[in-house]
Amino acid sequence: MKVLLDTCVLYPTVMREMLLGVAARGGFEPLWSARILEEWARAAIKLGPEGEAFARSEIALLRATWPRAERPAAPGIEDRLWLPDPADRHVLAVAIDASADAVMTLNAKDFPRGTLAEEGLIRVDPDGYLMTLWQGDADLVAPVAQSVLARAREMSGDGWTMRALLKKARLPRLAKALQDL
Repeated sequence: MKVLLDTCVLYPTVMREMLLGVAARGGFEPLWSARILEEWARAAIKLGPEGEAFARSEIALLRATWPRAERPAAPGIEDRLWLPDPADRHVLAVAIDASADAVMTLNAKDFPRGTLAEEGLIRVDPDGYLMTLWQGDADLVAPVAQSVLARAREMSGDGWTMRALLKKARLPRLAKALQDL
């Protein structure tokens, strides 16, 4: 399944690591555009100068690791689309142009299911999508979660639990399901 990842699911570190870890194990094919990545870098400025620098280094790693994931803008398609937030039309246009199956976002109101369905797409949220994958194949998701937890503990020096880490990362259903790992 090809899934276009909106900025809001790439920006948070734990969510991004969970999603791309599962994608690396064959869970789905991630897609994004240069504009989506630039929006992530600009959003990271809120964290200070080091936030933007960190985001840009992460973006460089993403581009190196996933060279086929970045898709070009699709202005011809974008011009014919309507979404509640006109700034999101590029996300839908890239998804259509890349023949994606889904748009993954946390902004449900900005991507109405009916509008996406007209283009042959579905909208998925990270928590629900990862839960579905975990229910279908726990070995696809659980090792990624364990790795992300270990890295969070190492980087922060804190004794994170799986449930607390994933819940904070806006993955509450997955957090509950994996709490005993």
